[in-house]
Amino acid sequence: MNPRNPRRETPMRFPPPTGPLRLVVADDNPVVRAGLTALLSGREDTTVVAEAADGREAYEAALLHRPDVVLLDVRMPGVDGISALPHLVRLAPVMMLTYSHEGETVREALRLGAGGYLVHGEFDTEQLVRAVRDVCEGRPHVTSGAVRALLPPAVGADASAHTEPELPTPAWDMSAKTLSQMQSSMGQSFRSSFQLSTREAEIMDLIASGMTNHQIAATCFISEKTVKNHINHIFAKLHTTNRSQATAKWLGVA
Repeated sequence: MNPRNPRRETPMRFPPPTGPLRLVVADDNPVVRAGLTALLSGREDTTVVAEAADGREAYEAALLHRPDVVLLDVRMPGVDGISALPHLVRLAPVMMLTYSHEGETVREALRLGAGGYLVHGEFDTEQLVRAVRDVCEGRPHVTSGAVRALLPPAVGADASAHTEPELPTPAWDMSAKTLSQMQSSMGQSFRSSFQLSTREAEIMDLIASGMTNHQIAATCFISEKTVKNHINHIFAKLHTTNRSQATAKWLGVA
């Protein structure tokens, strides 16, 4: 595996699973990995056969276990998800499961063969499991945040929204109509039920990404004391007492 020069591969067709879907979960955040593993291993139709903290570990796990689907984060130390993706799609269908929803990143993931792209906070447990099965069976699955990232900025802002936007052509040839249907089916983010303010939601995202209070303060240009006050309010609204619980709830895996 050479992460510096990945080949652009069209995903292979894989035989259908004969039992519960066997998954590899790749994310550098141990809380996210543990939450997803607990969630997906506690069901009759899915099980996690391996975890990975970066793209290289994900590749090695996929090579060893030959899973039915790899759940892959984008930003990881060492070999990141985008670098590992062209290698992984030769071993198993891959679904990106990440915070990253920048248009360029989404386009690159789909172009390199990802079968789906889910943004944390835009799906509940059943939608996640359905998305995993869809990707395993060759049906694209993309959450609304990733769809919006693919659209030109003007779309939805004025009358030109009726014009069909130009979308990338991923390996599985997803059409604009398919994207629109998937966007409406995913519905609104469940996060709105927590009633966090815009600043609190921003800080909760940073907590879930693994940042310390000091790093959050520097990122948001506020004091650590202000960060702590926000976190106390967040914990109260999420009915949690620590960062791990809050992160699991925020990601929809609690």
